[in-house]
Amino acid sequence: MKRNLLFTATLAGALLSGCATQSSNNFQAFQPEDLNALVKSGKLVQKTNSFLVVNDSSSSMSRTYVNSAEYSGTKLDVEKNLLNKFNKTIPSIPLQSGLRSFGFGPCLGWSATKLNQAVQTYSQAGFDGAITSLQCSSGGTPLADALQASGTDLTSASGNIALIVLSDGVEESSPTPTAEALKAQYGDKLCIYTVWVGNDEDVAGQATLQSIADASGCGFSTTADAISSAKGMNDFVKNVFLKAGTPKVSDCSTLDDDKDGVSNCADKCPDTPKGAIVDKDGCWAFHGVLFDFDSDKVKSKYEPLIQNAVEVMKLNPGLTVEIQGHTDSYGTDAYNEKLSQRRANAVKNELIKLGVDGKRLTTAGFGESQPVDTNETDEGRAYNRRVNYKRTDK
Repeated sequence: MKRNLLFTATLAGALLSGCATQSSNNFQAFQPEDLNALVKSGKLVQKTNSFLVVNDSSSSMSRTYVNSAEYSGTKLDVEKNLLNKFNKTIPSIPLQSGLRSFGFGPCLGWSATKLNQAVQTYSQAGFDGAITSLQCSSGGTPLADALQASGTDLTSASGNIALIVLSDGVEESSPTPTAEALKAQYGDKLCIYTVWVGNDEDVAGQATLQSIADASGCGFSTTADAISSAKGMNDFVKNVFLKAGTPKVSDCSTLDDDKDGVSNCADKCPDTPKGAIVDKDGCWAFHGVLFDFDSDKVKSKYEPLIQNAVEVMKLNPGLTVEIQGHTDSYGTDAYNEKLSQRRANAVKNELIKLGVDGKRLTTAGFGESQPVDTNETDEGRAYNRRVNYKRTDK
């Protein structure tokens, strides 16, 4: 009888020391900052190819987290919320990922550590499943065992590796020697990053986590509060996975932003409206409607250009245009200014006749002040007696 009582008391003590606290999978609403544009532009480039998260699921993580008003729940709940934010912030880069937890007790089947997700090709959905597999916390804190097991986990990891440890750092023995051995095993490929998820009474654990990060020589230690915001998590993810790169310089000869058939390199009018006929410089009617000497009559041979202007106005309902008239250098400034205005008005009237709303058209006369060719030859002067269009809706 005494033997049975002793066995019962021993079993009860073991169960009490390893009792499990369940965790919620209800995560905080979170809108991550987008790193993809910086990666796509080349301003940031990938430096890490694989990561393994080592998560503290020991009994101390069952305690309520009180270091921040932002979180409610246990320290394990905080860890899972952080991992959820971390997962949502990772940009679209090729990665491998894995997750291991530690905490001797019933949550891990009375093992010191458990591989929740073996290192495999990363996907956001796949890693989300690993996060939700962290169902409860119990038992002691064998972080050294988890680090030692990570040495085997990472044998299948490719390229540069990030080992990310989330814990309150409350340990029975120092895990730093194991971290140093892990660094010796993987050398420059491995960097260790630690996140302290602790309360004020756990402050000694923060120093433990700092020593683990220091052991790698290339990682760093931070806190749950420091990375809980979108900006904080953005900075954390950026520092773990990315480094500064050289922005990609686009070849302007292969680009045509306004789609007028003239490359950005040669386009002197880069905002040509859709459908406009342009010259070799990419400008709408720059050398288009020309006039005889001392005339404001629109010649019939320019009807295709006038009709094109009508079509452009239809294709671009919000487009407004200033019609600009010009002259050659013959005549006085005052006379040429009036002549150039009459030329602009003549083209405006043609467009209105063909259905363009006059409210979308303004005119301006510039006289001889803006030549596009020499006034020393007949051909040059002919080009200067012109009307061109300038869009005014921008």
